[in-house]
Amino acid sequence: MDGGFSLFGGARAQIRDPFEGVFGLSPLPARSLDRGMGAAVGRRTVFRPTDHEDFGHVAARVARGNTALLPGVDARERAQLRNAIATGALLTSGRHLQHGDATQPGRNMEMFTNCATAICSFAKFYLLLNGSGVGRAYDDELCVVDWTRAPDLSFVLAPTHPDYPRDRAGLLRFGLDMQVVPWGTTLETFDAGMEAQVRAFRASSILPEVPAPQMRNGAAISVHVIEDSREGWGKAIEKIEAMAFRGQHDHRLVLDLSAIRCAGSPIAGMQGRPASGPISLLRGLLNIRRHVIEAGRDKAMPLWEQALRVDHYLSVEVQVGGARRAARMATKSWRDADVLRFIRAKEEGGLWTANHSVMVDREFWGFVNDPAMTGSLAGHARRVFAEATRCAWINGEPGFINGDRLEDNRTGSARQKKIHADGRDFRSGRYQATEAAALLADLAGRAAHAHFPVTTNPCGEITLHVTGGYCVIGDFAPLLACPIPPGDVTPGRIPHAVTQVWDARVRDSVRLGVRFLLRANRMDALYGEEVRRTNRIGIGPTGLHEWAWVRFGLDFNDLLDEERAAPFWGAVQELSIIAKEEANLYARETGTVRPVTVTTIKPAGTTSKLFGLTEGAHLPARRQYLRWVQFKGVQREDGTWEEGADPLLPAYEKRGYPVRSLRSFPGMSIVGFPTVPLIQRLGMGERIVTAPEATPEAQYRWLELLEKYWIGAEQGNQVSYTLKVYTNRYDLAEFRALVATHQPHVRCCAILPSRPDSALGYEYLPEEEISAGKFAAIAAAIHDDDVKEVVDWAHLQCASGVCPI
Repeated sequence: MDGGFSLFGGARAQIRDPFEGVFGLSPLPARSLDRGMGAAVGRRTVFRPTDHEDFGHVAARVARGNTALLPGVDARERAQLRNAIATGALLTSGRHLQHGDATQPGRNMEMFTNCATAICSFAKFYLLLNGSGVGRAYDDELCVVDWTRAPDLSFVLAPTHPDYPRDRAGLLRFGLDMQVVPWGTTLETFDAGMEAQVRAFRASSILPEVPAPQMRNGAAISVHVIEDSREGWGKAIEKIEAMAFRGQHDHRLVLDLSAIRCAGSPIAGMQGRPASGPISLLRGLLNIRRHVIEAGRDKAMPLWEQALRVDHYLSVEVQVGGARRAARMATKSWRDADVLRFIRAKEEGGLWTANHSVMVDREFWGFVNDPAMTGSLAGHARRVFAEATRCAWINGEPGFINGDRLEDNRTGSARQKKIHADGRDFRSGRYQATEAAALLADLAGRAAHAHFPVTTNPCGEITLHVTGGYCVIGDFAPLLACPIPPGDVTPGRIPHAVTQVWDARVRDSVRLGVRFLLRANRMDALYGEEVRRTNRIGIGPTGLHEWAWVRFGLDFNDLLDEERAAPFWGAVQELSIIAKEEANLYARETGTVRPVTVTTIKPAGTTSKLFGLTEGAHLPARRQYLRWVQFKGVQREDGTWEEGADPLLPAYEKRGYPVRSLRSFPGMSIVGFPTVPLIQRLGMGERIVTAPEATPEAQYRWLELLEKYWIGAEQGNQVSYTLKVYTNRYDLAEFRALVATHQPHVRCCAILPSRPDSALGYEYLPEEEISAGKFAAIAAAIHDDDVKEVVDWAHLQCASGVCPI
């Protein structure tokens, strides 16, 4: 039997050979997705229905696209990369699984970057449209655009456009989209008064035709036709933002939306997913005009708040064919005089599209923890801490980010970043910042002297320069590198012949993943100069708890004992060394700079769900649960379904799934899918520790160990982690003490005050934990071998709470 973990081995230690070759050259069988949720996520986000894909096909096209980014990649590497992905040992990330194929060399990097930052609203909007999660710092010193000095905005949509609201049905849809009529209104209840109101609103919102450029009352009128592309939408916002920066409030800008494809049209770059159409963009622009530009003129609104609200209204409209939410991080320095207003912003409602955090440092925690320190800044720090924790205790936000712990080698000498005068820092083959060059230059100069020159992505695991940067990230799953079914072995007591192959596969999955990500950095990118400067990547494990149990026989409590868990932590550290060694060697071989970051642990929501793994560093949320999923349709009292109901609803009900209609979402019903995480099927029994069962102190200790052994002092990012503090066990004073004691000592941790499911008061939760007996009874009543699930993507995002702050 073998309980150790051998890493650097044989010829690999003496000869520069990228791999040990354990994945072989012949195609290995593709691993089956986890039944239920895994299969649903695969069909919704990974598989291409027109190609009748399975995971083996996905692995082949992803490997083909990635290796094509660098001429001369050995066919053996492509074959091994395909096998590593097909077996689940290397999971890359959902972005690569979705978009990766032979066309990748001709596509823009933004489609493949999970994480980014932006310093302007148009840049943030463009990145969100491409699917990136975007962080932005709203520090006073980094917000310079006064949106109240934007031009007067008018909008045109040709009456011949399919989405133009002409007849009663079109007016009703328009009224619902613009929230002019109540949700749930039908054609039968759409009375004459509401119809007249919608007609008046349409007339005030959409010009009947494009006016000729002219001077009117001394104000210039210009027309901008919005192109039907992500670049076209981004350019429209760039034009408005640049004109606001120049103070052209005496101009009139007419935006023509007529070239935008109608809602529901397929987006080729998103595998045919439906487009949002021009009305969506119109709604966002109208909200900016009404709630920021005009509202700001009537009542003073600080520049940072203007930017925050503009970004929110644009983010609402980022639907990308329904396949991606608008993931954002909004941060603000604790030193800013108006930071208390920022802290209360989420509590006051409306701004729901970003995770809010206060950027703090050692000085802040010193003031908080040492009552002997006096002065106005000390008092300000304590007020910030008290208000932030009060708000977080109510709704989970804002969080705290230790900004001074971000500003080290991971940023690639952030304060020494050089911004070029010719605009190359914001330029790709698909998008060039033409209107906003002066704005970008101004902000770059301010960032060079900012107190916090870096911020993070929405989930907090990546540190990036505030002026803009990316990180391509990916997961490896060490459990799935096992050459035999994990359930067929005795945990911690595995034959030596199996561990030799298993451990070698884990090592090679890390090496293959590092090279995979560095090749992605060669793509055409908006922030190409920053990519060349930092060459940052982020690779990290997922399914850690399953691997620790099966490979080493260790549960969560064991892992907190460094001596007892020495084989596990030694393996984690050696894999970290391998990742950084391979990154540095491959960068040298390919003529690129040494990556400033290599190791990270991301939320891994999509990739982990494919195979039922615990997500990133997180503990399992529940032992067994019903996964409730929304479908359109309502059941009548006689048991029949109303017209227009999703045909899957009666199919699920017939097969015995729990189905019920919702009050809080009129016209919708939910179906409950019994779900058992993989970790529950590995023989752990009572040794499983779920997130509600682990103390906050134990979870902080877990994070400290991961930072020590996986992230490391050099070339490491951070660990994305959400720690739930249950309010039935800790009061506000205890919560504050917990934060003040532990938060200063980790790089990153989101703390989410929560209550037991039964006490939350919601009509339903996406995941409802139920007893083993009730679960067994529900499962026994279901008779279903082949029904397919169609899952609303919005309900899969951060389902286990991995990035709520």
